Amino acid sequence: MAREPDSSAARIGELLADDARTLAVAESLTGGELSARFASTPGSSDWYLGAVVAYASDVKFDVLGVPPGPVVSEPAAAAMAEGIVALLDADVGLAVTGAAGPSPQDGCEPGTVWFAVHDAEGTHTRFEQFDGTPEKVVDRTVRLAIDWLCERLARPTG
Repeated sequence: MAREPDSSAARIGELLADDARTLAVAESLTGGELSARFASTPGSSDWYLGAVVAYASDVKFDVLGVPPGPVVSEPAAAAMAEGIVALLDADVGLAVTGAAGPSPQDGCEPGTVWFAVHDAEGTHTRFEQFDGTPEKVVDRTVRLAIDWLCERLARPTG
């Protein structure tokens, strides 16, 4: 089934292209859905560098530089966003980590999600608790990650 173009992802592309910036993604519970959304956006080859799908905790630790401890946490999300920027030499890094379910992870109930964006202004994090099936948690995580990044990029700098 063909996916409809995502207007927020397209807007992210416009905002990044206007400033000749690039984006990279570090994702866990979304299992590549964010990367697929950005890669399918027209013109994304101009601004989207790629992603690391760090589903296993060891990938978060070994590849993205997440410090030892729970991977469903604010420090993990921040480290993932910073790590993907360093790894792919991107201007902006977007990261998501959480417990989609059906079981808890790191003592966190299903639906627990941490988001992070790392850019020239620093690292910004956000927490959400979603209800629903694992599929609904993933869908809501992808939607919010894209919308939140779009909002952050559209903000005046300085």
